[in-house]
Amino acid sequence: MRKLAIIMAALALGAPAAFAAEGGGAAAWQQWHAGNELGDRASLQRGARNFMNYCVGCHSLKYVRYQRVGEDLGIATDIMKANLVPSGAKITDYVLTAMPASLANASFGIVPPDLSLITRSKGSDYVYQFLKTFYLDPKATTGTNNLALPGTAMPHVLSDLQGLQRAVFGKDGRFEKFETDVAGQESAAEYDSFVRDTVNFLEYAGEPAKLHRATIGVWVVLYLLLFTAIAWLLKQEYWKDVH
Repeated sequence: MRKLAIIMAALALGAPAAFAAEGGGAAAWQQWHAGNELGDRASLQRGARNFMNYCVGCHSLKYVRYQRVGEDLGIATDIMKANLVPSGAKITDYVLTAMPASLANASFGIVPPDLSLITRSKGSDYVYQFLKTFYLDPKATTGTNNLALPGTAMPHVLSDLQGLQRAVFGKDGRFEKFETDVAGQESAAEYDSFVRDTVNFLEYAGEPAKLHRATIGVWVVLYLLLFTAIAWLLKQEYWKDVH
């Protein structure tokens, strides 16, 4: 899959998100949580970088413009143009894959879905679980399968980072654990942070206004608290003669 060449020192700054323990181990993968933090701008910036590197080759964000991403995430226009906006596209364009639908269908047997609303339709936890539960499957066309979406047509495009793992199933057919077959470039904690940042960005893409709505909400609450205090003082002034 085509990757955009991105060297973004500014986005690489900032410590990776802390690796959160996944209660119950791999067997409890359905209880894994993405733990999104839309207020973490550095995470969103890294997530944007991840998406442009590994996802936009097949997937679009047809409701999101490059310019909006830059403005919301605090990425300078020149950095956006040099590193995130593909050659031939304008910063005012929507984030669209360059892969023709006919080629995608011929390659995967299905056109990869637009991911603009994936976290709103499936949930952030689902996307997080999906990106972490690929496993080797010689019967699959792509050579891998997925616990969250069995029979997925999507190859494990992040295998160079995560590595390749085998799924161990018990006699009853229930999944028990993963075993590493080929180590990846990143440690488990680093890959977990990579996935969390990517899912965080996808949650932002599903509703960019959510960033501003949350900020406005804080001011609204502060206003209501102030108004309540003033109303209480006014009530005390009116009723002091009665008491």
